[in-house]
Order: sequence, then C-alpha cells, then structure tokens
Amino acid sequence: MPAILEVFGAASTTDDVLTGINLSGKRILVTGVSAGLGIETARSLATHGAHVVGAARDLTKAEAATTHLRKDATANGGSFELIEVDLANLNSVRECAQQLLTKAEPFDVIIANAGVMATKFGKTADGFETQFGTNHLGHFVLVNSIASLIRTGGRLINVSSAGHRYSNVDLDDPNFERTEYDPFISYGRSKTANILFAVAFDKRHRERGVRAAAVHPGIIETELVRHLSPSWLQARVEQINQQLATAGKPPLQRKSVAQGAATSVWAGVVAPADEIGGRYCENCHVAEIVPDEVPTSSMVEGVRSYAVDAKTAEALWKKSEEMVGECFWLPSLSKE
Repeated sequence: MPAILEVFGAASTTDDVLTGINLSGKRILVTGVSAGLGIETARSLATHGAHVVGAARDLTKAEAATTHLRKDATANGGSFELIEVDLANLNSVRECAQQLLTKAEPFDVIIANAGVMATKFGKTADGFETQFGTNHLGHFVLVNSIASLIRTGGRLINVSSAGHRYSNVDLDDPNFERTEYDPFISYGRSKTANILFAVAFDKRHRERGVRAAAVHPGIIETELVRHLSPSWLQARVEQINQQLATAGKPPLQRKSVAQGAATSVWAGVVAPADEIGGRYCENCHVAEIVPDEVPTSSMVEGVRSYAVDAKTAEALWKKSEEMVGECFWLPSLSKE
C-alpha cells in the first residue's frame, strides 16, 4: 500500500485521498453498488486503475446505476463487473461466495458497504431480525467464506456508523424476541456488530498480513435514509448542532457522497495498515475511544469503548457462528 502521510479530514473527497495513487493490478470487492456510497467508492477505485467487483442485490438497478462508472473505469485503466448477492438471504450469500471461490481470483481489499437503516421490524429469509441479519450476519458469512481470497497485505473495511452509539450488541436477544423493537436500537446493534466483526477479523488474520477496520462515513443523504421522515432528520441535525455548539465547534456540515466514501477509500488503500488495523475510523483518521459512561448527547466524534472491546468481539463471533450454523475459525489454527 502507498506510504502517503498527507493529512485528510471531513471535507476530503475520494479523489482527494487518491491523488497520485495508481491502483493498477489491485482487485477490490465492494458491496452495495446500486446507489450512493457504494457507487462512489467503486467509481473512485476503478478510475484509479483498480479492477472492482461490485456486489448488489438488484442487478438490473445496479447495471443501470453503474453505466457511467464502467465507461470512466475503462477510460482510466480500471475495470468494473457486477455480482449478485442478497445479504438478507444466506443462500444467496453462499452462492455469491462460491462463485468467487470458483473463479479463485484474489482480492486486495473487501469493502463491506451495503446495509439498511432504521427499518420497520422484519426478518430476513433465514429468520433473523432484518438489520442485524443484513448489516452484520450477511457480511459475516460472505467475508469469512471468501477470506482465503484476501491477499497477504490485504484489508477488510466494514462500513459502520456513528449510529453504533445507540446500542451495544445484545447477544442474549439478537432478534428482539424478548425486547421491544426500536428501529434505532436495532440499527445501533448492527453497526456496533460491524465494528466488533472488524476487531475479531483483524485479530485472526493479522499474522498473515491481512488487517481489518470499521469506518463511519459521516452524515450523508443517500437511499439509506429512505425509512426516515424529513422531520426526524431535521430534528436529528438540530440535536447534533446543539452538541457541537456545546463543544465549541461549528454547525454540522453534511457530507457529499464523495466526502462520505472518502474514509472507506482512505482506510482501504491509503492509510498505513498498522494504523487502522482493529480500529474505527472517521473523517479519514482513526477515532478516539470514548468511555461508555460519557453521555451520547455530549459525543461529537469518537467510538464507544464497547464497540472495540476484544472480549465482546469474540463473543459476537461465536454467537454469529452459532446463528448461521457455520464455523469459520478453528481455535487450533490461531497462534494467539
């Protein structure tokens, strides 16, 4: 990976962080490439020479949405192809993984970008609560199934969110069978799980030179907010601005899609591996850990300590294996 030490921040775009970088020869998998952050992430990487495999649930939608991406990629020495995967259906996830394993073409980076937010209560095809099942378990099975394809020196980047502050994971009741369902608590659980998965994956694979991190893209209006009312969004922005004012900082600046995707790209191909491995990143830097006792209302930046807790990460890994009925890591293979 390039040894670039330039400092980037919240206003940096994908093209800013990739300035002067040639990704020719790199193969990168990006999930959720039918809209928003996924398309921009794929575009920026492919137009800097990478071969990008974009995974999407709706191939017809993704084909239409990535027409210009393909042309731009080809014009700049990169390439782009699509593969189908429905993260809310583990049969689909395993079929996608098998296709990639059969091709046996390695990846330098996997960016687990796809997800849903604040949905009404529902279940995946396998009976898991929708947000935890889609955002975490779908990626857990996909990434672990193709982990052998990640080259030495490669990376896994999980797109999480500041929404992890809403809740830690609940391993006793992950499907809200005994807990009253709240769409934001559910979202928070799934986004915390994205971070914990990166922590556990990094521990298991760093000895072979593969690192993992989680990122927060920032506040961007994409299709992800389709389940939220405009009034709720406005109220949330006002709440954040009050927090910023209390901290002596200027009002919130919503990010463009290119700014939102920048942290994924920065963590995936720009930042030093040892800097981001097992960490949570935002605004193109590694976030500070905020103690759990600090009220969420006073948090402007940072990651909750429960979201990077090694013991919780291990417990989530074991619970996830139990839920999907598959073991992805044998303790006897670990040297730690």
